[in-house]
Amino acid sequence: RTIRVWLKRDSGQYWPSIYHTMSSPCSAMAYHHDSRRIFVGQDNGAIMEFHISEDFNKMNFVKTYPAHQNRVSAITFCLASEWVISTGHDKCISWMCTRSGSMLGRHYFTSWASCLQYDHESRHAFVGDYSGQITLLKLEQNTCSVITTLKGHEGSITSLWWDPVQRLLFSGASDHSIIMWDIGGRKGRTLLLQGHHDKVQAICYIQLTRQLVSCSADGGIAVWNMDISREEAPQWLESDSCQKCEQPFFWNIKQMWDTKTLGLRQHHCRKCGQAVCGKCSTKRSSYPIMGFEFQVRVCDSCFESIKDEDRTSLATFHEGKHNISHMSMDISRGLMVTCGSDRIVKIWDMTPVVGCSLATGFSSR
Repeated sequence: RTIRVWLKRDSGQYWPSIYHTMSSPCSAMAYHHDSRRIFVGQDNGAIMEFHISEDFNKMNFVKTYPAHQNRVSAITFCLASEWVISTGHDKCISWMCTRSGSMLGRHYFTSWASCLQYDHESRHAFVGDYSGQITLLKLEQNTCSVITTLKGHEGSITSLWWDPVQRLLFSGASDHSIIMWDIGGRKGRTLLLQGHHDKVQAICYIQLTRQLVSCSADGGIAVWNMDISREEAPQWLESDSCQKCEQPFFWNIKQMWDTKTLGLRQHHCRKCGQAVCGKCSTKRSSYPIMGFEFQVRVCDSCFESIKDEDRTSLATFHEGKHNISHMSMDISRGLMVTCGSDRIVKIWDMTPVVGCSLATGFSSR
């Protein structure tokens, strides 16, 4: 139930400078660096605003916003419009005026709203929810309109990242996968990335180096090379019989009766998307250019077409050694902070991995 500010001493150790005890457990936070304003969401649905002094040794309470009726899941602050925008477990997104503290608008979803990204120029909000959908909204002063709904994940959306330069949206989910959506090109899903063994808790796209950093609940940290031409995973094809040997699947009663054969279970080749039986897809292979860093089912003909160099990994994998529940990147300094369910905060020097020294001109330590 506390919010704390930690200062780095000359010795290199971090010590707590100030802290404030909240009336309810803290569930989300947004910090605006230039104005030193902190917005803290709580389990009771309220958002509290604080202002940090220039020397970071004082925390002044500003106001409380009655944003939600249940746990706040994500917060973002827009200085230009003086809006604090948030999502919550009461299945809604709300936007409030930070000058008056009044509610400007709300929009309700059918499931818990779990994560949020906001484009400050266009006033578009991306909201991920527990049903696995991402809703794109256009926020106005007192109303909003639904632009589109993105569907592609098989589990609840756990993290979102918006890149306003290339107009790309990245989403992580409890199905262990990451999807890249081309919003600017209106192409929908363009890439599926699978390299985690647990739900993806946090993602960050580094536009300067074309790298994507993702963290999962089991402590896995992946750095994806996005500066290459990747292939989009195909949509799965539907068929009543194997598209290789033409044997019927178990629901194809007519063909089973005509051929006097037992139906087979349907599978799909991850490379070509064809519906195949188990006998025609006995092989497994990784195929990183399509985002499959693990071995996945492929049909026998696709397996023969994959060369050894095609299996070279296009991501690096690292062990966080704690159950990562949140991650934040300071791209300018190449530093990453991870927070774990073990109540430990870790600070990482990511410069040897993400190549920020090339992008920002500072040398790695």
